[in-house]
Amino acid sequence: MSFKILDMVVLTRDISESGLVKGDLGAVTEVYAPDGLEVEFVTASGKTLAVITLKSSDVRAVEDNDLISVREIHAAA
Repeated sequence: MSFKILDMVVLTRDISESGLVKGDLGAVTEVYAPDGLEVEFVTASGKTLAVITLKSSDVRAVEDNDLISVREIHAAA
């Protein structure tokens, strides 16, 4: 699938070094040829948690049957 800037996407794998888990919701902030995306992940209060470059296979489009939920982020010790 091809994504465009401001598309909402769902992470398809954990990225523990960035504090992200499969299912986290992000927004595409840049698209790089041939298969790169910059995606921003924010907390529920709007603070940026991570901005990372991913491949399109690392995310999927948001679907009508997806439900948004909230999880607590635990700081690394």
